[in-house]
Amino acid sequence: QVHLVESGGGLVQAGGSLRLSCGASGTIRSINTMGWYRQAPGKQRELVALISSGGGTKYSEAESMKDRFTISRDNAKNTVDLQINSLKPEDTAVYYCYADGWGRDYWGKGTLVTVSS
Repeated sequence: QVHLVESGGGLVQAGGSLRLSCGASGTIRSINTMGWYRQAPGKQRELVALISSGGGTKYSEAESMKDRFTISRDNAKNTVDLQINSLKPEDTAVYYCYADGWGRDYWGKGTLVTVSS
């Protein structure tokens, strides 16, 4: 079992930056990919970014998210971070930490990011 706990969400003005962090505990050795998804009010959960244990990354291809998100991972600390720059009101969402390992998907409870215009 893997437990994921997010932190770093909050209220920020449009144009600002935010850094989200996620810490993993439990059966750490099973974790392969980690990453972030988000779910805006009334919308489906969508991919933001993923990062493998080797550092390979995959980002959402959505035009609205291009070049503003950077994912990083510290395997020694079992953490994955998401840096978000040039925040827009449409980035308002609950951001969920994700991990997979040994054929299972794990999710954090989410952290709310609210961007005011």
